[in-house]
Amino acid sequence: MQRSTPMWSLFLLLFFFCGCSGNVEPTPQLDSRYDEWTVDQFQQAMGDGEISSVQLVEYYLERIETIDAAGPKLNSIIEINPDALTIAQGLDEERTAGNSRGPLHGIPVVLKANVNTGDAMATSAGSLALAEHHASNDAFIAAKLREAGAVLLGKTNLSEWANFRSTRSSSGWSSIGGQTKNAYDPLRNPCGSSSGSGVAIAANLAVLAIGTETDGSIVCPASINGIVGVKPTLGLVSRDGIIPIAHSQDTAGPMARSVRDAALMLNAISAIDTTDLAAADRPETTPDYAANLSKDALQGARIGVIRSYGGAGDNPDVDANFEAAIEAMRAAGAEIIDEIEIDTRGMGGAEYEVLLYEFKADLNSYLQANDAALSSIAEIIAFNDEHAAEVMPIFGQEIMLLAESKGDLTDAGYLAALETSKRIARDGIDVTIAEHQLDALVAPTNGPAWMTDHVNGDNFSVGSSSLAAVSGYASVTVPSGYTSGLPLGISFIGGAFSEERLLQLAYSFEQATTARRAAEFKTE
Repeated sequence: MQRSTPMWSLFLLLFFFCGCSGNVEPTPQLDSRYDEWTVDQFQQAMGDGEISSVQLVEYYLERIETIDAAGPKLNSIIEINPDALTIAQGLDEERTAGNSRGPLHGIPVVLKANVNTGDAMATSAGSLALAEHHASNDAFIAAKLREAGAVLLGKTNLSEWANFRSTRSSSGWSSIGGQTKNAYDPLRNPCGSSSGSGVAIAANLAVLAIGTETDGSIVCPASINGIVGVKPTLGLVSRDGIIPIAHSQDTAGPMARSVRDAALMLNAISAIDTTDLAAADRPETTPDYAANLSKDALQGARIGVIRSYGGAGDNPDVDANFEAAIEAMRAAGAEIIDEIEIDTRGMGGAEYEVLLYEFKADLNSYLQANDAALSSIAEIIAFNDEHAAEVMPIFGQEIMLLAESKGDLTDAGYLAALETSKRIARDGIDVTIAEHQLDALVAPTNGPAWMTDHVNGDNFSVGSSSLAAVSGYASVTVPSGYTSGLPLGISFIGGAFSEERLLQLAYSFEQATTARRAAEFKTE
């Protein structure tokens, strides 16, 4: 089989970027005709014969070359699918013959590089240890995207091993892809671990992207790059063929520039996978998430305001933006129930213990089931040590070492931590929603992007992802404004399988505020 040419060979030196900048000028020869276009707009144009899927793929390939590989060198795409144009040509022929597979027909999408594709692209999790790992089959969600007519354009960079390698990591850095940069300021961090997916959509390098989340890895890069991110309920989206951290929290989800686009993508990937044990808990029927989106959805909705999120009160700009978002919801007709306090004491430590145990067990299972060259986390650790200069030039593998030291999933310590973390998170959401008869909870998704720092690592300030992540429940982040030109987002958080209602509320908020602004690109 023909193999693609990994883009990491072009990007390997980028993580040494020093941030030295002189005069800045607009990126030259940047084609922006289709910037910020939605799925519906592209479908209308393709249906009218104004553009083909082949032309759309060519358009994004040119932007990737101009913005990602050159210009501001955002470094969000780790690999291009060499078959993308051929796939697009086939879909164009289907359309010409009068056959359309639906809203995603001919639409270019990118996938995080921990999602299996049974094609020429590697599935590496950003690690040199898996640089030549080619899956024999598509992940369930990749297959569903193909069936829906999407063009798998490429793989996106990520925080290596989904940011579960080191306590001193820099989000968006991997030993294959180097450092991904924030779409709004290349000196700043894109957050992770779905860094490349967030930046690629913010920069209009594709229409849609797949991210994955264990705790914050969809919603943080979505918020910090000014786009929409959906963290589905555990079991709604298949985990098949995705390099894992922890089966009790991992999920894939859509990343898009609009709520409706994210809903359309969720429709495509939320088919029931009977082989995924978590799917046993999902409802028998799956709604059309894009069907009932209305700008009036906030009218009469009861919205609970979480004031006890991480870093609450630490950033006055985040506070001011959050208050403005609350007032926008009130002006749209929502009933605001304020001063919601959720006690999460003991949840974080228990969650971390669960992730360490499950990372070892789940990664070992993935490597062995997918015939990877390395078959265990112990072998990954040894590879990293042997190739330390390339794999660990700026941070180590402390988390991997901790995970390897854990026992199996029958250990009493693991079982107690799992029970504790789930109980605290689920009670925190379920009891609060029931007590106040809420449609959703809201909180700031994150603070603004921090300066990328390869000496000290990440500098998180504000965050609210853990309740939804640990509980396994749904959350949707949507742009809510900017501070010093950097995006901020607000999260709508609900109970199990509440995606339909959350997307309705997020859409109503999006339409009321029209907060998103496209990133402007400059050369350094």
